Amino acid sequence: MIDTPGATHYRWDDMKAEPLKGNLTRRMITGTSMMIAEVRFAKGDHVPKHAHHNEQITHIIAGALQFRLGDDQKREVIVRAGEVLVIPPHEPHSATALEDTIDIDIFSPPREDWLNGSDAYIRNEG
Repeated sequence: MIDTPGATHYRWDDMKAEPLKGNLTRRMITGTSMMIAEVRFAKGDHVPKHAHHNEQITHIIAGALQFRLGDDQKREVIVRAGEVLVIPPHEPHSATALEDTIDIDIFSPPREDWLNGSDAYIRNEG
């Protein structure tokens, strides 16, 4: 992290990767009203159904994620490298890695559950 007047500069390689459920790892950077996270999946890693009040933009850098959307999880969207999925607030969703994947997630506002560790659905203990 490099502080400059009015701005902070980060390097992903300097950010510690937080181990999560399965082979998932996450690195996060938070501003005052937005958050960006790099999430890495191994093929087969799964994030169970959840919803949050945050708007989410998911950009797949490498690999592919299969999303299931809605309360009934019947809507399926496969998002591949170079594609983006916008998930509105309160939309139930789950994701499964179809291959090793690098995902950039942007949230507004920042995910408080990710910051305070109450996100048991994505952690090994949850």
